[in-house]
Amino acid sequence: MKYIIILGDGMSDEPLENYGGKTPLQMARKPNIDWLAKHGKSGLFITVPKTMHPGSEIANMAVLGYDVEKVFEGRGVLEAASMGVALQPGDLGLRCNLLTIEDEKIKNHSGGHISSKEATELIHFLNEKLGSETIRFYPGVSYRHLLVVKNGIKNMHCTPPHDVTGTFFNDVMIHASTPEAENTAELLNRLILESQKLLENHPVNIERKLIGKDPANSIWPWSPGYKPAMPTLREMYGIEKSAVISAVDLIHGIGVYAGMEVIHVEGATGLYDTNYEGKAKAAVDALQTNDFVYLHIEASDEAGHEGNVELKTKTIEYLDKRVVKYILEETAKMNDKVAIAILPDHPTPCALKTHTHDPVPFTIYHPDIQPDEVEQYDELSVRKGAFGTLERNQFIITFLGTT
Repeated sequence: MKYIIILGDGMSDEPLENYGGKTPLQMARKPNIDWLAKHGKSGLFITVPKTMHPGSEIANMAVLGYDVEKVFEGRGVLEAASMGVALQPGDLGLRCNLLTIEDEKIKNHSGGHISSKEATELIHFLNEKLGSETIRFYPGVSYRHLLVVKNGIKNMHCTPPHDVTGTFFNDVMIHASTPEAENTAELLNRLILESQKLLENHPVNIERKLIGKDPANSIWPWSPGYKPAMPTLREMYGIEKSAVISAVDLIHGIGVYAGMEVIHVEGATGLYDTNYEGKAKAAVDALQTNDFVYLHIEASDEAGHEGNVELKTKTIEYLDKRVVKYILEETAKMNDKVAIAILPDHPTPCALKTHTHDPVPFTIYHPDIQPDEVEQYDELSVRKGAFGTLERNQFIITFLGTT
């Protein structure tokens, strides 16, 4: 038996008043995804406990069956694993965004979707100017980077920047939750302010402004944590060989700790222009040598953060036509039976431009499965699904136990 999860990050949404009360999933033309729903079984899945922030790090770990309240240690440390950065005892790892500040407000969380080449130059520049034996910046992909503070204290309130676009940045800076963390919080806030002075007139940003792009003129550290103690998928669920495919360091990092083969695809951007075909082919190829494949597509989430309904709808149609169709056709030719699940990790409603705790729709298809009454895949239709509402590790157990 083979298993593949197709994860459309942030794909689900809320009814949109200006679009007849429909969601992008309901508006999108997606015959292949709907075929999975019609020939499979569906339900809703609560991916994020109410006690935790609805971030992709929490939600993707939950999809893979982790007890997130027990093992989660922060987003930065997961991305460190993907980057090959070996955290030592006492090292505090944080996600470090490059973002755009305009009129003292957070204009966007992504530095205008800065390219990895431009961002790497800026991160190396910041490390040269602000780095020390205590502070180290590591470049990642696009706006997503890593900051490591030796002997830092994680007990701080750090605001995810994609949750507060349009907010004065001074109103959402880092606050210590305990007295022991006050020095760390002060250090990080000082780095934010110093980065703004250094980045404002950097040649990369001067050039970006000249051609009408947003400058990446500030860092924003968040999601602090230490090296986690995460069991592998083999240890938890007996999955012998598994692989993960994504454009995002966070997902690769989860894969590293989960004991998965991390597969990089050329042209995978994390945006609407990602290499859909390349990722689909890589997933099918990975099924030849692995029992379980986790295929993560980021594009819908980014469109949701931008509040771009048309783009989000288009990314779902791209996922259907350029990924799901190929996987359906190719897995049908395989000697092994293949179970396919499709779902988002969390909603990213266009009206809110951020993640929510709402349960996500999912469908599980297997060639021998007895279908339920669901005819198409969307937030409303799956409520009639045979699986009802699942939570915690019930989804992965259900998926792996499908016969």
